Amino acid sequence: MDDSITQIVYQRQGKQMKVSDKAVQSLRVLIEQSNMQVGDRLPAERKLCEQLQVSRSSLREAISQLTSMGMLVSKVGAGTFLKQLPATWSSYQIVQPISNLMSEDPAYRFDVQEARIILEGGTTWYAAQRATQEDLVNIRHHYDQINHFQALGNDDEAARADAKFHLAIAEASHNLVLIQMMRGLFDLLQFNVALGRRKVYSEAHRFDQLHDQHFQVMNAIERRDPEAARKAVCGHIEFVVQQVRMIDEEEARRQRASRLNRI
Repeated sequence: MDDSITQIVYQRQGKQMKVSDKAVQSLRVLIEQSNMQVGDRLPAERKLCEQLQVSRSSLREAISQLTSMGMLVSKVGAGTFLKQLPATWSSYQIVQPISNLMSEDPAYRFDVQEARIILEGGTTWYAAQRATQEDLVNIRHHYDQINHFQALGNDDEAARADAKFHLAIAEASHNLVLIQMMRGLFDLLQFNVALGRRKVYSEAHRFDQLHDQHFQVMNAIERRDPEAARKAVCGHIEFVVQQVRMIDEEEARRQRASRLNRI
C-alpha cells in the first residue's frame, strides 16, 4: 500500500478534515516528493498556495503549526526553512523520548504494550467497519509474510512483517489521527514486537498461539465484526504481555539460582 497520507485524507469516509490539516499533510508530501533537505527554503507563499490548492490563510496556519512543532523555522525577511525531514517528524516528537526511557529502564516496554491495547483496540474496531478490499489484501499480505519469514528463521524480517501487519490494520481504520499515531510509533512498535517475539516465539506452542491470534484478528476484520476484532487484538497483546512477564520472572529466578550456586 502507498504510504502517502493524502490517500487517507481524501478517501476518508463521510468526514471532512480542516483545510489547514489537509495543507499540513499535502505540504509534507510536497516536501518529500521535492527531495528537500534540512535547511532548504520552502517556495514562496503564492506558489505553495497554487501547488497545494489552499488559501493563503490556511497555508499560514499550517506553516505556523509545523513551526511550533519544530519541523519548520521561519526567518523574518528570508522565508520559511525545513528544520526536520518529514520522515523524522514523528520520531522526533514521540519515539525518541520514549526510546530513551526504555533504554534506561526496560520495564517501560510494558507501558508501550498498554498503549498498544488502547490504540490498536480502536484502529482494529474501525478497520472492521471501514476496510476496503485493498486494505484487506494488504493485511493478509503481511499476515502471510510473518509466517513466511518465521518459517525461514529470519526473526528480524518476521518482526518487521509483524509490525507492518498491525500498521496495515491501522491504515484500514481510515482515521488520520490514529494512523499518524501508529506511524509515529512504528519504529517503537517494531522494537517492541521484536523484543516480544524473541521471548515469546522461542517455543513452538507459543508460535502456534500467536499465529492463531493474528488470524482471529484478520478474520474478524474480514467478517466486518468490530467487537470481535477489538477483543481479538487486545487479547493478543495482553497474551504477549503475560508471556513476557512470565519469561522475565523465570529468567530472574534462574539468575538468582545461578548466583546462589556460586556462593
